[in-house]
Amino acid sequence: MASPMFFLLLLQSFLVSTSATSTTSLLNQTETLLKWKASLDDQSQSFLSSWVGNNPCNNWVGIACDRVGSVTNISLSNFGLKGTLDNLNFLAFPNLIHFDVGNNSLYGAIPSDIVNLSKLTFFNLSSNGNFSGNIPKDIGRLSSLTVLDLAWSQLNGSLPVSVVNLSNLSYLAVAGNNLIIILFLHLNSFTGPIPASIGNLSNCQWLYLSENELSGSIPSEIGRLSSLLQFQLQGNRLNGSIPQEVGMMRSPYLLDFSSNSLTGSIPTSIGNLSNLVYLYLYDNKLSGSIPSEIGMINGALLSLQLSENNLTGVIPASIGNFTRLRELYLSNNSLSGPIPVEMNNLTTLVHLQLRYNNLVGNLPENICLGGFLTNISAQNNHFTGPIPKSLKNCSSLIRVRLEGNQLDGDITEAFGIYPKLDYIDLSNNKLYGEVSPNWGLCPNLTSLRISNNKVSGRIPPQLAQATQLNGLDLSLNQLSGEIPKEIGKLTTLVYLLLNDNQLIGRIPPEIGNLVNLQQLSLARNNLVGPIPDQLGNCFRLLQLNLSNNLIEESIPSEISKIFALETLDLSWNKLTGEIPQELGGSRVLEILNLSHNKLSGFIPPTFDELKSLTYVNISYNQLEGPIPLIKAFLGAPFNALRNNKGLCGNATGLPHCLSKSQKKSSSGLVILIITPVLGVLSLLFILVGCLLLVRHKKSEMKERQFQDIFAIWGYDGEILYENILQATEQFNSNYCIGSGGYGNVYKALLPTGRVVAVKKLNLSDDNQSINLQAFESEIRALADI
Repeated sequence: MASPMFFLLLLQSFLVSTSATSTTSLLNQTETLLKWKASLDDQSQSFLSSWVGNNPCNNWVGIACDRVGSVTNISLSNFGLKGTLDNLNFLAFPNLIHFDVGNNSLYGAIPSDIVNLSKLTFFNLSSNGNFSGNIPKDIGRLSSLTVLDLAWSQLNGSLPVSVVNLSNLSYLAVAGNNLIIILFLHLNSFTGPIPASIGNLSNCQWLYLSENELSGSIPSEIGRLSSLLQFQLQGNRLNGSIPQEVGMMRSPYLLDFSSNSLTGSIPTSIGNLSNLVYLYLYDNKLSGSIPSEIGMINGALLSLQLSENNLTGVIPASIGNFTRLRELYLSNNSLSGPIPVEMNNLTTLVHLQLRYNNLVGNLPENICLGGFLTNISAQNNHFTGPIPKSLKNCSSLIRVRLEGNQLDGDITEAFGIYPKLDYIDLSNNKLYGEVSPNWGLCPNLTSLRISNNKVSGRIPPQLAQATQLNGLDLSLNQLSGEIPKEIGKLTTLVYLLLNDNQLIGRIPPEIGNLVNLQQLSLARNNLVGPIPDQLGNCFRLLQLNLSNNLIEESIPSEISKIFALETLDLSWNKLTGEIPQELGGSRVLEILNLSHNKLSGFIPPTFDELKSLTYVNISYNQLEGPIPLIKAFLGAPFNALRNNKGLCGNATGLPHCLSKSQKKSSSGLVILIITPVLGVLSLLFILVGCLLLVRHKKSEMKERQFQDIFAIWGYDGEILYENILQATEQFNSNYCIGSGGYGNVYKALLPTGRVVAVKKLNLSDDNQSINLQAFESEIRALADI
């Protein structure tokens, strides 16, 4: 991790890494040093008069050694030395750590063999003034180097790219040379602010500081980077505003400040960057409007990316000046107003992203006039009007997203044939017309979404020719006719959504060929016939919704083969028969809705294994017996279980199930009074007496009586009343078995199999007390039977 001072002096600190090759330690260090001394001028030699004898570790000026007598330090700065480094063989010093000859009068080339000094940490040649040639291209091999000072040495060429490999470097000085500086400092872990000294890099042409952890604001001194061609600061933690001085740089053709936390407005001075070709300011917190001065940038601008900010106001008409623009990204802002007509000048656009704004009016009519557009993304705005005519013959299209607007018009002929089209979404608009068979002629189409519009007509069987389709959503429209069997040829389909239409006919068994299908919704149509057994072949299916149709017959056991099934909704149909016990094998099933059908019999005991089930609704069927002992059933509200034939269990609103001993006894007397209001002046009381033949003692019968009363009382009163009306055909006289003082007695066979006697009493306001008295007397008489 570099310190915040890594840019001190001339922004000369950065990190890099390499490995260095060890050199032989057998060369005579003494001979090497003396040979170099002899190559210097006479005055320089006099400064090194202590260099005598055979041991440089013995008081030689500027020389230091380790314990084993190997030279580790050569420090000769400010000695007035004059000469070259040609005769200093660096291979003789494999353990050299420190080499400092700064502020002398050395000249010539930097020896290339210095790159082999794998232990070197400090290297200073600064302020010599007459070095020539290039910095060794493999200087990046000095893997231990922490300080590299080459400033004011008249070096030529460029800063080697390998310098980015110096992973331990904390200080770099290269000013005062004739270098073309390319600083690749990206993808490191630099922290702290960018120092003002960055402005000293007047010769720097490429400055890459991206993908670090730099913080603070961008210093105004960047305006002094007069030679800069590319400036990349993306992917840091920079904040504050973009300084107005950015417009003083003049030279850059690429400016990338994206993916930071920059605030404030886009400076108007950015219009002064006449050579700019790429401007990336996306993914910040910039606010205010897009300055009209931006249109002053040279017409050579190819990419303008301002997405994911807090920009407001209208799109300036001056953007129409960028007649060569290829990419315009303005998405995820709060821009408003209509698209300026000048945008029709942008006929070379390849990518247009306007999504998630508050834009209104029509889309640009000439958006694909040049035939280059591949990606248009304008979803979730307030656009109105028809689909732009230029899109019909835009064969370059790959991705189209126009959903979530208020587009209208007939789409029957609005689109053509697109050989490259991969994805199109027109959902949630006001489009009408029919689904064009041309979509089947788009060989690379993977997703077609036209849901929640006003599209009518039939589903064209030609869609089956789009064999790469993995998503088809035509839901929430006005489609009619049958589901074409050819749809079974789309074997790559992952989701098929045709719900909320007016489709008729049977579910084609060919849907069973869609082995990759994960979501199938045909709900809220007018489909008839049985559920095809072949659906069991869709073994990857996660969600199956066939609700609100007219589907008949029984639930096929083959559905249990869909082991991945999480949601099954077959409600509001005409399904009959029993629930297949195999369905209990759907161990990942979470949601089950079988309500409003005509299912009968017992709930299979295998349902006790549906541990993943979180929601269940089996109401309005003819089911009976105990409910499964799992949380989804035991915690279900009564509305999810109501209106069945005779369910029992420990759930809200259900009676407790009878024990085995209770089931053996079929005797007892049940007295039930229901008093629905029939009008202001009359009430209907219904007495239910269930008189069964018994072989037990009268005392045992009375004991059972009390328990049975509560078993019957557990019925929903409205259901029981409806069952009585149905059993007596609205109290038809054919079912009358006698009469009393205040009403007739009827025989009724309930769906539970019980035969009951029902007394219907009419109660008037004048003799209410008398009727109630007689009513109690007749109850006692029935109880003695």
